[in-house]
Amino acid sequence: MDIIAAYGTAFVILAIIFGLYMTWGIGANDLANAMGTSVGAGAVTLRQAICIAIIFEFSGAVIAGGHVTSTIRKGIIDPSSIVNSPEILVYGMLASLLAAAFWLMVASWKGWPVSTTHSIIGALIGFAIVGIGPDAVIWSKVGSVVGSWVVSPVVGGTISFLLVMSTRKLIFDTDDPLKNAKLYAPCYVFLVGFVISLVTMFKGLKHLKVDLSVPQSFGVAVIIGLITAGIGWYFIRRIEADREADRDFHFASVERVFAPMMLFTACAMAFAHGSNDVANGIGPLAAVVSIVSSGGEVMQKSELPIWILLLGGGGIVLGLITLGYRVMLTVGRKITELTPSRGFCAELAAATTVVIASRTGLPVSTTHILVGSVLGVGLARGIGALDLRVVFNIIVSWLVTLPAGAIMAMLFFFTLKGIFS
Repeated sequence: MDIIAAYGTAFVILAIIFGLYMTWGIGANDLANAMGTSVGAGAVTLRQAICIAIIFEFSGAVIAGGHVTSTIRKGIIDPSSIVNSPEILVYGMLASLLAAAFWLMVASWKGWPVSTTHSIIGALIGFAIVGIGPDAVIWSKVGSVVGSWVVSPVVGGTISFLLVMSTRKLIFDTDDPLKNAKLYAPCYVFLVGFVISLVTMFKGLKHLKVDLSVPQSFGVAVIIGLITAGIGWYFIRRIEADREADRDFHFASVERVFAPMMLFTACAMAFAHGSNDVANGIGPLAAVVSIVSSGGEVMQKSELPIWILLLGGGGIVLGLITLGYRVMLTVGRKITELTPSRGFCAELAAATTVVIASRTGLPVSTTHILVGSVLGVGLARGIGALDLRVVFNIIVSWLVTLPAGAIMAMLFFFTLKGIFS
């Protein structure tokens, strides 16, 4: 308790700096791969992606990011044995933030789309092993996280594969692809509005005291889906056949129908990302602020003041602007060649998988889902459409994330403990 009283201000300042660094890493890696399909498919420019991120990421983080967060993210460790030594938890949270942020920076520089959630979980495990003891780690939860490495990409890839096959059957392999694209496009846009509404209501609004039953959530999602479909129909009906472009690429006019549809998915993905993933960066920050302000009380839940949410949203957008282009390039262009229709299918599949996971409790990673969805789109054209070397590098980076975060957190924990003890 004496250490908290003596160094409380220093701990809060460090938590803010490390929290900003962590959210910067989330923007450079996690948000970048969420926007990568839209940019890679040519549906939005990099500048438009940044504008969308600023508006919708901020909206998602502040409106639906939650005003209470678990002190220990994802229930991976049990801090009950250090209730009388709150400074240990403060060192651990600071070390975890710094370790996860550093790993995200390295991965982003290399262009690897890794999981933010797994980065912070790995860091928390590392701190718990050396700071509290191996028994403090809830290993069954860790096992479910490892299992998600397979579950996430397989579910996302399967749904995206089926969506690509549906566009092929209903639109591309017909006598009049453009006419059918205009006919079915509002149905696909409806799915975007419907699915993202469910993501938000199931995962993002539980802290806003908006308590809807499952049937009510579905009812609201249907209404939002219909409104989205109406807006989509308004934009899509104006698209005319471009004979010149069709001469170079047979489906150029059809792909132009999917471009505005990808604008919907880009906005929706940014909002969903802000509401779901911002707590990975600001959860440990909120924990440190809570411990210091309460004079050393270790709580399972801690308040999320609006300034912390704004800090998280700002850091994420900054990360996208400064380093996000590297991960965008990997997801949008290097795995497989994306067109607006393929990119749309990948993003819709990713959002649908998040909905399924949030209702069934499957421990999934948004990053793994999206990369799996892009792989599914590529597989729909045959294995030759994938760059297997890039895929291999991505899988290796996933496997390394947990131990990399853990080892760095151990080093940073001992460093901080040595400085302040």
